[in-house]
Amino acid sequence: MRTESGTPDARSATPSGTMRAIVQDAYGEADVLRPAEIDRPAVGDDEVLVRVVAAGVDQGAWHLMAGLPYPVRLAGYGVRAPKAPVRGRELAGRVEAVGSGVTTLRPGDEVFGVAEGAFAEYAPAAVAKLAPKPASLTFQQAAALPISGLTALQAVRDQGRVTAGDRVLVIGASGGVGSFAVQIAKAFGAEVTGVASTGKVDLVRSLGADHVIDYRLDDDLGAGERGYDVIIDTGGNRPLRVLRRALTPTGTLVLVGAETGGRWLGGTDRQLRAMVLSRFVRQRLRTFIASEKAADLLALSALVESGAVTPVVDRTFPLAETPAAIRHMREGKARGKVVIDV
Repeated sequence: MRTESGTPDARSATPSGTMRAIVQDAYGEADVLRPAEIDRPAVGDDEVLVRVVAAGVDQGAWHLMAGLPYPVRLAGYGVRAPKAPVRGRELAGRVEAVGSGVTTLRPGDEVFGVAEGAFAEYAPAAVAKLAPKPASLTFQQAAALPISGLTALQAVRDQGRVTAGDRVLVIGASGGVGSFAVQIAKAFGAEVTGVASTGKVDLVRSLGADHVIDYRLDDDLGAGERGYDVIIDTGGNRPLRVLRRALTPTGTLVLVGAETGGRWLGGTDRQLRAMVLSRFVRQRLRTFIASEKAADLLALSALVESGAVTPVVDRTFPLAETPAAIRHMREGKARGKVVIDV
């Protein structure tokens, strides 16, 4: 598209050419990923093309890479092989070009949010899933925020309904979602207890947790006689009976995820049981899929700019080492988030 003067219209032009990306041709572990030079993606009318500076690595990236559990493939990602070759869904970068229907963003704007194919130099993103990058964050910190931060915010605010004075337990408090959940629950005025492994207790304490439990030394979750008003379980696969025992009689359990390795259910069986059981008990047993929307990205930005939330970046890996980054996350070594520096 050109203006009346004959110069290219920077608002709607999609730059031609190629880009570096990490791609996969088949489902599997990290060794299916390989670097490649591919065409830059085009953008739709309500999309922008983001020049990726950094991309976050979350458990979802592994599930889409591995095609597990199998229902992931039935959700539109490809039954026998991935339909789209580039993985990665959370990013921070600069707007390179915008679709013809976009009026809120311009080339050069610094943004963060959710997009398909973030493990690449460029990624197309819907405007509805982007927000201005918080000025106080580096691109690497901002890339750690979108998916894990949105999940934590909605778990604490919407599912847990945490209010000032609540006793909140966060299981997996040193992980991507858990590290945000601790900080957000504290920002809402809760008394927060975090559960982590021995080597990560200091990290959880530094996030502002009032109490920290080393699960290798104390697996009863330290509920005492009072119990917790809200438990946010972001990791592991503790039985529902153990979690319910640590709750108050009318407390709320929020199951964010579980990693059991099952090829068909992959830990969702516990979530399904919780949904059924919740109909017959006084406790609220909740599970959910995070909503990826700009309004909540802005809410996260406000928490960041207020000083209440700071993304924890464990390590950054160059784009070519994306397979190593995913292995690092899957091995449970990360303290906070793993980020790809594009």
